[in-house]
Amino acid sequence: MHETRNTYLPVLLVDDDNTGCSMMALTLREAGVKNVHTISDSRQVLPFLQKEGAAMVLLDLIMPHLSGQELLGDIRRDYPGIQVIVISGANELSLAVECMKLGALDYLNKPFEASRLIACVKNALKINAMQGELLSLKRRMLEDSLDHPAAFEAIKTRSSRMRALFQYTEVIACSPHPILITGETGVGKELMARAVHQLSGVRGEFVSVNAAGLDDATFSDTLFGHKKGAFTGADQAREGLIAHAVGGTLFLDEIGDMEERSQIKLLRLLQEGEYYPVGSDTLKKTTARIVAVTNCNLPERVAEKLFRRDLYYRLCTHEIHIPPLRERPEDIPLLLDHFLNEAALSYHKNPPPVSASAVSNLLGLSFPGNVRELKAMSYDAVARHSEGELNARSFGNQRGRMPVVSCEAPSASSAGHSIDALFGHFPTFHEIEEYLIDEALRRSAGNPNVAAAMLGITRQTIANHRKKSGVVPEMARKPNIIPMENLFEV
Repeated sequence: MHETRNTYLPVLLVDDDNTGCSMMALTLREAGVKNVHTISDSRQVLPFLQKEGAAMVLLDLIMPHLSGQELLGDIRRDYPGIQVIVISGANELSLAVECMKLGALDYLNKPFEASRLIACVKNALKINAMQGELLSLKRRMLEDSLDHPAAFEAIKTRSSRMRALFQYTEVIACSPHPILITGETGVGKELMARAVHQLSGVRGEFVSVNAAGLDDATFSDTLFGHKKGAFTGADQAREGLIAHAVGGTLFLDEIGDMEERSQIKLLRLLQEGEYYPVGSDTLKKTTARIVAVTNCNLPERVAEKLFRRDLYYRLCTHEIHIPPLRERPEDIPLLLDHFLNEAALSYHKNPPPVSASAVSNLLGLSFPGNVRELKAMSYDAVARHSEGELNARSFGNQRGRMPVVSCEAPSASSAGHSIDALFGHFPTFHEIEEYLIDEALRRSAGNPNVAAAMLGITRQTIANHRKKSGVVPEMARKPNIIPMENLFEV
């Protein structure tokens, strides 16, 4: 790991009263704050922070050797990212004000209620996590870097939008909050969920539950399990899948299709980390982190009262929306090559060559089934291939079910003005030609061979036109563009 994960840093309790310190630690652990460390000698605090770090410090003011006020100044100066909550038996307003000036997040007077302690600590942890995420995201965006690219190896892409998603995913992967992954069917949502699991560093399993089509009773039994005799046929107790996800990731697929009663149970699980097995009145807790996936538009389902608003807001603390394949056409040649090689290996064939016209046709399709659909087309094309190049007809069996990406035809009344609206004036032939070449190069991810195939002209025609226009040729401006003879090399 290249950076410290704030989620797993300890909560440090500093108090020379060992009994009181132990009671606070017990209270926090029962509230779900697992990594709690106690120190009774204030001289050990700074060496501990230098070696182990901390997400936050709960600091008593009146202590021998080093006072809490002295330590507060040192911590805020040397470790500005650590939140500090001060506790004291001296109920003096001036002292509280002074501590806040020194940088304390909050001030608790002894004795205080357990609920007040828990609320203050959880608020401090939330602020610490948000600061860590913002700093990490800022660094990744500015440096355009990925710390753990291996986690995304299963997702084949060269899209800048997908890379930005990877950077965001690295930042939030260790968050204790739920993560919602959205996108159309076939875009690779489960692959992203597995990347989150790998990045999070959790030691438990990745456990998948498909919520689509399950009634409430089946969902509850599948997820939470049941006790013996809970219903007819329950001859023995059975743990639910959530028990297998302890310390790991619970992957909830298609949560947009859950019944309302199941949504209520999921909401309690997310809020309290608690659940009841079917037929049991014994409350159980879980440490599983939740990653939920849907291809539904949840805000629309909330508006239609088909999905609970409170559950939606609980789920979407962190949301990863994967764009459809038609919005990242630069990925199509890369994915096509990957799937053709994969299919050839499966069918014990040599990978067939692919014509530029075939790639051009694929770039113009909308792919409602996204990456999964392109994979099916590739496998079918390889299975039927016998000799020569794969051309547009090689993928024809699928095309009848797939609309071509196109603009809506203008009405008769507006046809005379649409081209004016596009250019801001009636364009010259040269302007239209320049626009078409630029658009073809954009859709082909800058590859002049594919752009030429899309326009029905030669590559040299594109090069000559760009040269006459005084524009640096695309291959010269983008040295990383793949030559046609290597178009399908990963």
